[in-house]
Amino acid sequence: MRVGRSFRVFARQDDSCCGARSSKVESSGNAAQSELTVTAGQQRYRVAVGSRLLATTGAELRGKLSGTHGAVISDANVPERYAATVRSSLERAQCETILLPIAAGEESKSLANVGEICERMAVAGLDRSSFVVALGGGVIGDLAGFVAAIYHRGIPWVNVPTTLLAMVDSSIGGKTGVNTRAGKNLIGAVHQPALVIADVDTLETLPERDFNQGFAEIIKHGIIADAKMLDKVAQVSSLRATDDATRKLSLESLIRRNIEIKASIVARDEQETRGERAVLNFGHTVGHAIERAGGYGRFLHGEAVSLGIVAACEISVRKAGLPDADRHKVVALLDRFGLPTRLPADFPRERIFEALPFDKKFEQGQVRFVVSPKIGAAHVAQDVTIEDIRAAVATL
Repeated sequence: MRVGRSFRVFARQDDSCCGARSSKVESSGNAAQSELTVTAGQQRYRVAVGSRLLATTGAELRGKLSGTHGAVISDANVPERYAATVRSSLERAQCETILLPIAAGEESKSLANVGEICERMAVAGLDRSSFVVALGGGVIGDLAGFVAAIYHRGIPWVNVPTTLLAMVDSSIGGKTGVNTRAGKNLIGAVHQPALVIADVDTLETLPERDFNQGFAEIIKHGIIADAKMLDKVAQVSSLRATDDATRKLSLESLIRRNIEIKASIVARDEQETRGERAVLNFGHTVGHAIERAGGYGRFLHGEAVSLGIVAACEISVRKAGLPDADRHKVVALLDRFGLPTRLPADFPRERIFEALPFDKKFEQGQVRFVVSPKIGAAHVAQDVTIEDIRAAVATL
């Protein structure tokens, strides 16, 4: 059974059902939120997850930063009222901002856009005491975070993700960057945000396809780190909520648990030098190549990762001893959320292999491929070859 828009209604779950650790829950005015702390190297920052949080952005930012001038970077996919709410909140906190909209889509993650944004910030008089607010999905977070990393050699930024995919994945960990013609995210920097604000209300306006793609990363987290959570995700499609409040509580619990998973991995290997953070790339080697082969338009990021996960599971069966039953379980779960598990017959498969060597996970011509020996665990394999990847892609 595939999950359509009706999936957006969740039944209430307590924290333990998703394996989530306890989080501090606070209520401020009309906003209710739970808080998590991410530790990355010498930096610590807070992640707020909850409802009606956009209107608290100004107060949250002023509680963390001293600057009073900044830029809000967003795109056409973000409803105008969200940007208006965030900027009004900042104005109430005595912060002046300029709004810098960009075109929606992966094509906007370019050095040309970064240069134009920096020029506009400079013309507006923003300096090293200024800040950036990223309001949008993963593309905005990557682009705006990179702008913050290089403007005046680094200024603080606040990430306000508005998609499920960004909330559970790209908003955590500080990876920022842009694409080149050769590959995805080849130019970038690790620049941790000062604060992350995930308002689940923004998910209500997401198209079904955009909402469902977030579950590719959620399923990936279950495969590499939490089998129990993956089991609970499998039950979600049959749940129904009695009201919006219980739906949001359930969704917040799931988002929190995924943030905890990624944050714990990032804390152990912020710069991805010890191999531990690399497990987050499960499914991404093939997924990124599929994205590029499709011109960054055929599949959404989560959809390409879904296909990459299927290929990674196939390789894991052959190279890491993943039980075939586990592979079938993962494929069935991806399919349940409407995510692709097979390539279209007319897809240019050979372009996938043309793209692979440009992936940033290749080192000295050798792929660092992540495999899973069982659901809930993963590691970087040293013996996966291009021939293994080619055989796995053939099964898609």
